[in-house]
Amino acid sequence: MSTRITLQASVPDTQSGNRLDQVAASLFPDFSRGRLQAWIKDGCLQVNQQNLRSKDKVHEGDVLQLNAVLEAEDIHEAEPVALNIIYEDEDVIVLNKAAGTVVHPAVGNRSGTLLNGLLHHCPMLGEIPRAGIVHRLDKDTTGLMVVAKTLQAHRQLVKQLQRREVQREYEAVVIGVMTAGGTVDLPLGRHPVQRQKHAVVEDGKEAVTHYRVLNRYRAHTHILVKLETGRTHQIRVHMSHIRYPLVGDPLYGGRLQIPKACSPALAKELKQFRRQALHARRLGFEHPRTGEYMEWEADVPEDMAHLLDVLQDDM
Repeated sequence: MSTRITLQASVPDTQSGNRLDQVAASLFPDFSRGRLQAWIKDGCLQVNQQNLRSKDKVHEGDVLQLNAVLEAEDIHEAEPVALNIIYEDEDVIVLNKAAGTVVHPAVGNRSGTLLNGLLHHCPMLGEIPRAGIVHRLDKDTTGLMVVAKTLQAHRQLVKQLQRREVQREYEAVVIGVMTAGGTVDLPLGRHPVQRQKHAVVEDGKEAVTHYRVLNRYRAHTHILVKLETGRTHQIRVHMSHIRYPLVGDPLYGGRLQIPKACSPALAKELKQFRRQALHARRLGFEHPRTGEYMEWEADVPEDMAHLLDVLQDDM
């Protein structure tokens, strides 16, 4: 199966002087940079009706013309992976991701991912960039995600994310007792030494996280988090940076902390809870075809609900 793609866009002044592949990735966000580079090389993506190289500079007013055939991505296999779909129509799928599920195949996780399961559930997703996955959740983060079933839906949802119009709220349990909510507005990027991690860095991308207190315990806090941006590991890094790391976070949580004089039940629970206590509980956006605002909520999973119960009993 294949789909003909015909798009055109002009280079804005903010992108003038940048590489063609960088500008193309910004103007045509539905497609990966690797795919765009291949189209540039094949002459399917031209500038002012001329063939350029990916590294060539483009300037304000230049017109990028994309005329290509999008082939179904057959490098990822369809597999019968369990999906907890809570809403589906001809344009979108909203699902509740379980802990331990990798969203996209990568080194060490080539099969059994959410993407493999989506291709099995809806083979037409093979024609959509990243099988329609618009945003990701970390492997051990649970909760709501949206998947686009058409190129038009994918394009509209990506635009909503870029304009910060998609509503995303999370519940988390952090170590330490917060006195009040607040906002963390600090740029994020790759950790300068530990490349598998992200960190607050001066030249990083803008990242804004709002949080408020839902409940306080003797040594922990249950919080509601609202994302304004969606950087990799954003909540985990920001909370750790302000010294309220998430319970169970293997990357940013630091050493296991057992509160003094806590109950044996809580000590056991904290030792056993070995994933970040983070759940995407609410998701809202304008439907990409109808324009109607739609919203979904998903309760925290059983393991996180049990953690909250044990914390409450330890008060």
